[in-house]
Amino acid sequence: MAGIGGVGGAGGALQVELLEGARAEVVDLDTGQVRGMARCALPRGVREGDVVVDGRLDAERTARLAEEVRALRARLAVPVAGGLDLAAPSRLGLNSRRER
Repeated sequence: MAGIGGVGGAGGALQVELLEGARAEVVDLDTGQVRGMARCALPRGVREGDVVVDGRLDAERTARLAEEVRALRARLAVPVAGGLDLAAPSRLGLNSRRER
């Protein structure tokens, strides 16, 4: 597990951004830099969004980061105008005029 730059070694934390086949894309939470690495270098059972520190899954930091994202999304949410039903299927698509 300590291969490929120590996977979150030296106290650095990585967030797993994407798992695809044998590769993973991770974000260094200290620098914000994105890099690719072999998926096998990550702890077994890791999922997208998880935080890895010193080669181990850090459930507490993962939960804290998820809560921060939830709070940010709630602050950025745009209220829906009264009477507007976003769940109702639209009769016209966004490109309906161009498609005619």
